[in-house]
Amino acid sequence: MLNYIWAGLIGFSLVFAMVYDVRDLARDTYRNGEPVPVSIEFPEGYGADRRAVPVLVRFGDFEDRYGLEGADPGLLDGTLIQNADGRELRFGRDADLPEPLGTIRQMTSARDNDLRGPVTALAVVGDSVATAGVQFGQVRFVKMQAIADAAFSMAETAVTIALGLIGVIALWMGLLQIAEASGLIQVVVRLAQPILRPLFPDIPRDHPALGLIVLNLSANMLGLGNAATPLGIKAMESLQTLSTDKDTATNSMVMLLAMNTASVQLVPPVLLVAIMGLQINKLIFAILIVTAISLIVGIVAAKLLGRLPGYRRTDPNREPEAV
Repeated sequence: MLNYIWAGLIGFSLVFAMVYDVRDLARDTYRNGEPVPVSIEFPEGYGADRRAVPVLVRFGDFEDRYGLEGADPGLLDGTLIQNADGRELRFGRDADLPEPLGTIRQMTSARDNDLRGPVTALAVVGDSVATAGVQFGQVRFVKMQAIADAAFSMAETAVTIALGLIGVIALWMGLLQIAEASGLIQVVVRLAQPILRPLFPDIPRDHPALGLIVLNLSANMLGLGNAATPLGIKAMESLQTLSTDKDTATNSMVMLLAMNTASVQLVPPVLLVAIMGLQINKLIFAILIVTAISLIVGIVAAKLLGRLPGYRRTDPNREPEAV
């Protein structure tokens, strides 16, 4: 079901982007192909033989040209580049530019983040002022390009996260194998059985799944997210061996997921500590209260929903109804 939701959202975003981009093309929002008139000031004087001349640039009829009000960028720092191929005007890197100049810069010079374009019809008055036109690059399909960039960026992030988790998962899976072989899991099961039995009545006594659940919840409570992930996966695998239908979650699996999502944080998460440092001490009691409430709500919701007829019929481990 989640895959269909994601597919629908992606399809909707593509349709929205296409409509938006077609509207921009119809309105010629970015004035593609039209030189933009500018007036140029030379604080250090103009020299035709100089390769790089510092300039101050003011756009002419900016508001009328782009159909905007109150968006005149005023004087902008820049550099006039002169060489055998002609002249090019480059505005300051990371300059604060109004739209649509900001989008034009992003689409035409994303790496250097400076707005630039060849200069046409340069007319110098004296050695301090000039008029000219600036031809910016073609800008089309802005929204479609943004969606494509976001997709590649998130794909790269997903691969980075996955590669980073390989070592952590391998370490904890190895420790779990040692714990199972040494009997440590059974010791944990015997200690936790009185507490967890009411929450997981479907799990047989002395089953290793109870020990894995304890380790998983403990890692969550201690803020060890990277350790909790492989422990939770192993616990789910152990619970799945008790199910008669491998494609449907049992009540115990649902309960574990609910408790995992809303587990009590006795120790603040590592990410919050990294962000806030010692200031995290001010949030400890708030974190304890909120996570305790969320855990109670998660347990109660899982129990109540498991009793509803519609959900009981889908439980793989339900008891057969008496005829």
